[in-house]
Amino acid sequence: MKEIIETKNAPWPIGPYSQAVKATAGAMLFCSGQIPVDPATGLIVEGDAGVQARRVMENLKAVIEAAGFDMEDVVRTTVYLTDMGSFAAVNEVYGSLFHGDFPARSTVEVSALPRGALVEIEAVACR
Repeated sequence: MKEIIETKNAPWPIGPYSQAVKATAGAMLFCSGQIPVDPATGLIVEGDAGVQARRVMENLKAVIEAAGFDMEDVVRTTVYLTDMGSFAAVNEVYGSLFHGDFPARSTVEVSALPRGALVEIEAVACR
């Protein structure tokens, strides 16, 4: 079984998916990809990929915390970039929001992301 996780501290899904799904046993959390939407305005934040990555990570953290997990519980992420030239800027922001051991990660360049975002990040957490 599963529990759907919803929080107003992160943008509401823009399609037919949940912000996150927690396994009933509560040991695993699967977070949908977050894009740089400000939950207060519903708009993509203005700025380069580094600025957008900060908003993405704040959104991801809000979803993770709404499920009763924290960033230290994240074991896997996937980062989607529209330009691999943004890798260093996104990497700097990404790294600053994890402390201790980093999760496993893949980074993929894609042709486009929803709403014209420059970065999207999804995560799996486990305790």
